[in-house]
Amino acid sequence: MISKVTRSRPALIVLAAVGLASAGTAVWLTLNPPRFDDPQPQPTPTDVARQQDTQVFWLVSEGDALVLVPTTVRLEGDPAQPELLIKSRLERLFAGPVNADVATSIPENTRLNRVEVKADGIHIDVSREFTRGGGSTSMQGRLGQVIFTATANDPEAPVWISVAGEPLRVLGGEGLEVTQPMTRKQFQAAFPLRRQ
Repeated sequence: MISKVTRSRPALIVLAAVGLASAGTAVWLTLNPPRFDDPQPQPTPTDVARQQDTQVFWLVSEGDALVLVPTTVRLEGDPAQPELLIKSRLERLFAGPVNADVATSIPENTRLNRVEVKADGIHIDVSREFTRGGGSTSMQGRLGQVIFTATANDPEAPVWISVAGEPLRVLGGEGLEVTQPMTRKQFQAAFPLRRQ
């Protein structure tokens, strides 16, 4: 004897509802396919505009002389806020070179306290470590590195340097006199350090 399978009316209604829901989902997915976003967001034009190629100045030895050498780096910067780009360049300088072909005469642990761009030039305040150690050639090197790096985007700008809030007049134990403010041109006229 063959038994008849009978279904109750509520069970049939549930099956019909599930079928309609599945068909509706299939139609919706066909008309609105899912989007898979790129997991690596692409930089916006604004992000790209904030990155600038600029220069940090290192030293190389040529015989008995030191030579200032620029290295191009890409840093965050906003043309409307020049202090931020100068600050980034100087912090990169104070961190030391990553390339063994160049050197620095900036003493280890030197910190940048403040950078301001005013009508009369670029004002930089550094920690006391900046004045420690090295002979006159080293002092000229560190002064040149700071002046040239600070003025990478404005080579004519005068630079004012202070140490822990006090204007820098004499650098180091050998008494390297520092004229304030100092431009690149004035630096090159006062000291024999060449620029590559």
